[in-house]
Amino acid sequence: MFGFKGFRRRRQRKNPGRDPIIPSTGEDLQVDLYFELEKNHRAIKDLFDRCYDITFRPFRIGKQIEAEIVFIESLADFDELNDHALAPLMKASLIQPEEIEQYLREELPVVSAKPIRTFDECARQVAAGEPVLFIDGWNRALNLGLVKREKRAVNDPESEPVIRGPKEGFIESLETNTALLRRRIQSPQLKMEEIRLGRYTQTRVIVAYMEGIVDEDVRDEVKRRLKRIDIDGVLDSGYIEELIEDNPFSPFPQIHFTERVDTVCASLLSGKVAILTDGTPDVMTVPVSLATFLQAAEDYYMRSIYSTAVRWLRYLLFFLSIAAPSFYVATISFHPEAVPTEQLFTFAAAREQIPLPTIVEMMLMEIAYEAVREAGLRLPKIIGSAVTIVGALIVGEAAVTAGIVSAPVVIIVAITGISSFTVPRYVLGFSMRILRFPLLIISGTLGMVGFSLAMIAIVIHLASLRSFGKPYLEPIGPLRPQGLKDVLIRAPWWKMDTRPAESSNAIRQAPDQKPGPERGGEG
Repeated sequence: MFGFKGFRRRRQRKNPGRDPIIPSTGEDLQVDLYFELEKNHRAIKDLFDRCYDITFRPFRIGKQIEAEIVFIESLADFDELNDHALAPLMKASLIQPEEIEQYLREELPVVSAKPIRTFDECARQVAAGEPVLFIDGWNRALNLGLVKREKRAVNDPESEPVIRGPKEGFIESLETNTALLRRRIQSPQLKMEEIRLGRYTQTRVIVAYMEGIVDEDVRDEVKRRLKRIDIDGVLDSGYIEELIEDNPFSPFPQIHFTERVDTVCASLLSGKVAILTDGTPDVMTVPVSLATFLQAAEDYYMRSIYSTAVRWLRYLLFFLSIAAPSFYVATISFHPEAVPTEQLFTFAAAREQIPLPTIVEMMLMEIAYEAVREAGLRLPKIIGSAVTIVGALIVGEAAVTAGIVSAPVVIIVAITGISSFTVPRYVLGFSMRILRFPLLIISGTLGMVGFSLAMIAIVIHLASLRSFGKPYLEPIGPLRPQGLKDVLIRAPWWKMDTRPAESSNAIRQAPDQKPGPERGGEG
C-alpha cells in the first residue's frame, strides 16, 4: 500500500557523499528523501526558512523510533491529527522497527494516507496544508491528508438565477464541486483527471468528461492545451481561459463559464468537456457555439412551447442590443427619407435645440450608461442597485432638460440596455458592449452602407471562429438540420433523441416516446 522500501537501523545508516544540502527551487528537488530523520528535518526546515506557520512536531513511535510530523498550523485539522495519527503511533509501545510498514498499512486509521518519496513532493504537500509524517530509518514520508478546508455553503448561484430548476451552485472547494457532479451523474463513465498548473500555486485542475460520449479528439486537445501552460501561478479559471482559447483577439467568448451544477452535467451528457479549477466556483465547458450563450438553464425545465417563444424573443433583443444605436444613427444622419414623415417631424422637433450631431449624442449617452452600470457593479450590493436606477434616471432626464441629448436617443439607449440584460450568459454581454462602439463610429461615418458592411464583417468573423476546433455557428453554419431542434426552437424532450454534433455517441434516448392519452393505460 505505502510502497516503503528498505529500512535502515540507526547504527547501520552511513551515506557518505549525500549531504543534506537541498536547493530551494528547481529540478534539484526531484531527489529521494534520506533515511536519516535529522537530514530530512534540516532539509525541510531550510526549504521553509522564514515561514512562521510551519510546525515541526517530533515524537517517538513505540517509545524507540523517532518520527516527526510537519504541517501548517492554520490548515491542519488538529483533532484528526491527534486522534488518528499521533495517538495511535505514540501508543504503539510493542512495535518493532521492522514492523512499521505493516503497522502503517493495517493499523493507522487514516484513509487518505499516501506515500511520498521526493523532497519536491514533500514541499508541495506541506505547502498545500497536508501534514506529512517522517520516520527515522525510512527514505519515504507519508502524506496523512488531514487538512482542514474552510468552505462556504452550497447555495443558489447569484449570476444565473432561475425560477424553476435546481438551486445548487458550485463553490470554491474543488472536492465539493466534484462531489456535486458525482451526485448528479452516478456512473463510472464520468471520468475526472487531475492536472496541476502554476509553478508556485500548484493549482489543481480537473478535466471531467463522459467516456463513450465525449469526442476523444476534443478531450485530448483540452488536456494538451492545459499541459502546455507554464506560468508562475493560477488564481482563477480566467487565467486558464486566456491561455487555451482558440482566438484571443476575438470579442466573442469561446469558452462557457457557469456556476450551475445542472448546466455542467447537461454539457457533459452532451459530449462536452468540463474544466474545474480549485479556488473558483466558475466551471468551464468546451467546445461552445454562439447558441450556447443564448440558451438559459430554465429553457429545459419549462414546456417547450414556452421556451421556444422566450428564446425567439431573446434572439430579437440580442440583435437589438448590438444594432439599435447604430441603426438609429445611420438612419437619422444619412437616410432620413427611410423614416415615416410624421415620425421624422417628431425626431426633428426633439433635436431642434440639440447642438451636437446624432452620433455624438449617442456616444455620450452610451458612455454615461456604461459608467452608471459599472458603478452599480463595483459598489456594495446595498446601494449598487439604487445608484444604477437613480443615476440612469437623473442623467437621462438632466441631459434632455439641458438640451445636450434628445429624448429619442435616451429611449434607444434605454432599450439597448434592457435588451442586453435578457442575454442569459453574462460573458456574452461584454461582446455586445465592445461591438456597440465601433458599430456606432462606422454607422455615423458611412451611414447604412457602413452599418451593413460592419454587420457582414461580424457574421464572417463568427463563421470563421472555432472553439476547440468546432465551428462557432454550429449547427447553423455548417448546417446540421438535426441540431436545429435546440437552437431555433427548443424541441420537447421526447424529440431530443440525439445529442449535438460534438458528441461521439449520437443516441441520447429511446425513440418513439411521444406522450398521448392512448399510452396512459399501457403496462
